[in-house]
Amino acid sequence: MESFAGKLLLAMPNMDDPRFHRAVILICAHDENGAMGLVINHALPGLSFASMLDQLNIPHVEVKPEALSNIAVYGGGPVENARGFILHSRDFGLYDTINITDEVGVTGTVDGLRAVAAGEGPKKMIFVLGYSGWTAGQLEKEIQDNVWLVAELDQNLLFSTPVEDKWAFGIKTLGVDLAMLSGDAGRA
Repeated sequence: MESFAGKLLLAMPNMDDPRFHRAVILICAHDENGAMGLVINHALPGLSFASMLDQLNIPHVEVKPEALSNIAVYGGGPVENARGFILHSRDFGLYDTINITDEVGVTGTVDGLRAVAAGEGPKKMIFVLGYSGWTAGQLEKEIQDNVWLVAELDQNLLFSTPVEDKWAFGIKTLGVDLAMLSGDAGRA
């Protein structure tokens, strides 16, 4: 079985589920039991990282407010949407950090949030609430059915590309002309 961990899923233009319209998903884990990923381009309007820290009673007086205001908050998917994940560069890690690739890790504890609030977090990060999950064989079937395109992870897309441009950037890295994409799956 080919693992898609560390790859990006790009929703096909005809995706009819509004939760995944033009979604870019980083697959964090994938094995014979299923897959887990984080949508990295659906910003949550009106929700700031600093307000998340306030809700969790995590003090952040040591960190400049502008540093916290630059941390994006995304809706990672429909599963456990109150659960938070720090998707970050590998210059940071805690006991529970999962290394997705040589350059990117994910940390999902309050200790990670405390580290960020204290100014001891990663150089690059986004904060994600919730995740996307697939049961055994479901992701493979969706890819076969032409629901998703699979792309290599690009750190520029993940951390530097404006949220509204991430999907188009991902499609462009594949060298695909959007006008030529079809939602129909076929067999040769």
